[in-house]
Amino acid sequence: MPKPSARRWESTDALSAETRRIVAATEAMMASTAHHLSDGIENLRLKTIVHELPDFLYVKDRDSRFVFANTVTASSLGLESADLLTGKRDFDLFDFETALHHFDIEQQIMATGQACIDMEESYVLPGGKRPICRLTSKIPLRNDRGEVIGLIGVSRDITERKRQEDLHREQANLLEMIARNEPLPMILEALVLMIEAQLTGIDGSVLLLNGEGTRLYHGAAPNLPGGYSRLIDGVTIGPKVGSCGTAAWRGQTVIVEDVMSDPLWEDFRALVAPFGFRSCWSTPIVTSQNNVLGTFALYSREVRRPTEHEIKLVALATHIAGIAIERKRVDDRIHFMAHHDDLTGLPNRAFLKERLANILDQARRHTRKVTVAYIDLDNFKDINDGRGHAAGDEVLKETAARMANSIRASDMVVRLGGDEFLVVLVHQSSHDAGITRRLRELQKAINRPIPSEGGEITVTSSIGVAAFPFDGATSEELLANADRAMYRAKELGRNTLQHHDGGGTPVGMPLGEQEELHQAITGDQLFLQYQPQVDVATGRITGIEALVRWNHPAKGRVPPVNFIPLAEETGLIVPLGLWVLNEACRQARQWQDMGLTPLTIAVNVSAKQFADPDFASHVAEALERHRLQARWLELEVTESVVMQDAERALAMMESLRALGVRLSIDDFGSGYSSLAALKTFPFDRLKMDRSLVEALPGDKTAVAIASAVISLAQTLKLSVLAEGVETDAQMDFLRHAHCEEAQGYRFSKPVSPEEIPGLLRARSL
Repeated sequence: MPKPSARRWESTDALSAETRRIVAATEAMMASTAHHLSDGIENLRLKTIVHELPDFLYVKDRDSRFVFANTVTASSLGLESADLLTGKRDFDLFDFETALHHFDIEQQIMATGQACIDMEESYVLPGGKRPICRLTSKIPLRNDRGEVIGLIGVSRDITERKRQEDLHREQANLLEMIARNEPLPMILEALVLMIEAQLTGIDGSVLLLNGEGTRLYHGAAPNLPGGYSRLIDGVTIGPKVGSCGTAAWRGQTVIVEDVMSDPLWEDFRALVAPFGFRSCWSTPIVTSQNNVLGTFALYSREVRRPTEHEIKLVALATHIAGIAIERKRVDDRIHFMAHHDDLTGLPNRAFLKERLANILDQARRHTRKVTVAYIDLDNFKDINDGRGHAAGDEVLKETAARMANSIRASDMVVRLGGDEFLVVLVHQSSHDAGITRRLRELQKAINRPIPSEGGEITVTSSIGVAAFPFDGATSEELLANADRAMYRAKELGRNTLQHHDGGGTPVGMPLGEQEELHQAITGDQLFLQYQPQVDVATGRITGIEALVRWNHPAKGRVPPVNFIPLAEETGLIVPLGLWVLNEACRQARQWQDMGLTPLTIAVNVSAKQFADPDFASHVAEALERHRLQARWLELEVTESVVMQDAERALAMMESLRALGVRLSIDDFGSGYSSLAALKTFPFDRLKMDRSLVEALPGDKTAVAIASAVISLAQTLKLSVLAEGVETDAQMDFLRHAHCEEAQGYRFSKPVSPEEIPGLLRARSL
């Protein structure tokens, strides 16, 4: 490109002779063209038509001076007449950088004779505030001898088109953020910035309504003054609480044109005045059931109403915000369900595992003591047997409430399962005294009679205590030693409290129970029952789950809840699980040999089994031994099992899939890691946890979660099976929600293998 002339930045109205010749040539060309128009418009000058065009049209000479421009070009540059533009250059109209950019391009065009077509340009027009975007074409202008004497420019405003493209792109980005489950504050901030980018002189804000529906708290306000955001954080909603507090109260949009005169802002004018805001328009963010989740507000420093464009943007923003907030609430609910006991509301084992490790780490850093107390209710089985399970549940809930009310806010009560609880006393100094006294008071609270319809119920407890760091350096060691101490308390007559003696040999789990379970596995005391899984649409049986039972020679049938935890704690779950796997494969093959239609048989896999490096080999051996094709075996694992060591779990699952075995995720919806597990691991089926199903269809939260689970599974091309279906209403909901399969007492209780052929015949009719 030739070096620009030194006089290109001069500003003069004088036109060179060459420039005047270009003007004359251009006008002659226009006149010639007009002369050849059809009869209907032959008297209409081409110049008039050009001035009516909505696009920029202009001609420049070799020095990039305007020699002609239509009316819209001149008016956009702040000139009343196109004639006033003649002789000017971009250096007379734009900032230096913009003008130089235009000049260099134009000189290149005229030097090479090559046109530039459909260039996207972004710059601020004289007197403008926001950049505009134009699609510009510039072509060289030649004389009769073919010499380049200037250029012709045509430019169209595409600002609104680009703005819409940006809006759609940001919308897609926001939806991806929601799908990736990114933190809600990040999503809301991106949402506000997206809306602000579409407007001029507007600041946005999102406030979130608390769970009680009484106060609004900060959600996102990236460009509002920090001082103002802090002042309104936690404001109580009401019928006269500015724009946002009133919008949340009414559940309707509130438009305030002037905050200094509107009565809704009467109590807040002094608060907002220092920040210069004059108008505020707030719209409630609502759920699909029209429940208020928060507000989306736009602030302006001008006294005015929102434009139609701004109202449409707010509607878009509140819709996206509603999706993000509802998704967060569902995730929080799933997280709560995964970490809390349904009956008592106390934290559960999963919560304990995460929290206790952090507590011990903090105690190690600050040289503090942590005490854990393992609590087992004495003779609770007698209450269930004598008063019924409903009375037993009331006892557990009342006991849990008493324990929770007897500890400090920094302490923790956990329900481990059944009638077993754990109390963690934290933030103690290394010489903290009074622990035994506090635990005795806790025991007295448990022992107080509990009122019931059938008369008072008195419960006692056996407590085993272990302390960090003296009785264990890890959570596993502490729990094991507290458990042993609790069994010592049981042996010493119950309703007592025992500390771990530190010698490593306190009485643990009664050896007899462990020996009995070992004999059950090796001595033909275990047996399987089978519960059908049915197609929701047709009612046909599609699969069967194998469930282990124990026929104790003295106690009779022992329910799984009484021996599976024992098997897991002692490590006997591995040989027990291997027995179940082989027996299920044997029975499935036997049914096929009887001529029954092959069905998938589902077997639960424990954490210890799944952690065994040889587990895939055991599965292959069982299939081969019983001549069962791998496609008829389904292995069920819980989310906690695969999330403990994701890399190792993925490798194991790939080995199992290579065999042709189906994999399902069990108890889905009771674990916070479920979404990550579905994305990471190659599951074939999702089993929706019975805790979700049992609340259907009356609980709105359960309905929302269950619908989301089914929709998510369908998106990921997984089949869905609902566990614990007992009522027609639950079945109707599942059918309407397009859940494929179901399992539960609504269809059949677990039955013996001899009863399965009859069920198959009945369900095939």
